[in-house]
Amino acid sequence: MAGPELTFPDVERLIVDYLTDRPELSDITIDDVPPPDFDGTQRVVLVSRVGGAWIDDEHLDRPLVELEVYGPDKPSAHTDSLGVRAALQALRGVTYGGVTVADVIEAEAARWLPDYNRPVANRYLTTVQLSLTPL
Repeated sequence: MAGPELTFPDVERLIVDYLTDRPELSDITIDDVPPPDFDGTQRVVLVSRVGGAWIDDEHLDRPLVELEVYGPDKPSAHTDSLGVRAALQALRGVTYGGVTVADVIEAEAARWLPDYNRPVANRYLTTVQLSLTPL
């Protein structure tokens, strides 16, 4: 006998919507695609699911998500990356698209990472793994 049909929320949109609603990040563009004419010096956070897996025994989705945080200079990008890290920790308990965020684990804290496609860019990269449980 088959169980209930599984549906998975758009984890990129979950994070984009959540961070966009945070007042401390209101001056930053947050999306899963770069804005027009993006050169890496604007205050931007790009959100991308890069992996993860469904854990059937635990009925748990564990998406791995990268957040690229850009700024006009290295100190600004670093400050914004720290704000994003703090906001992500507050995702625990949030419900979205039929799931609850049970946990947020940093797989890799903010690290400086040059963007070779945008030579003037100032970028920090943070990787998190979420634990999502169906409602």
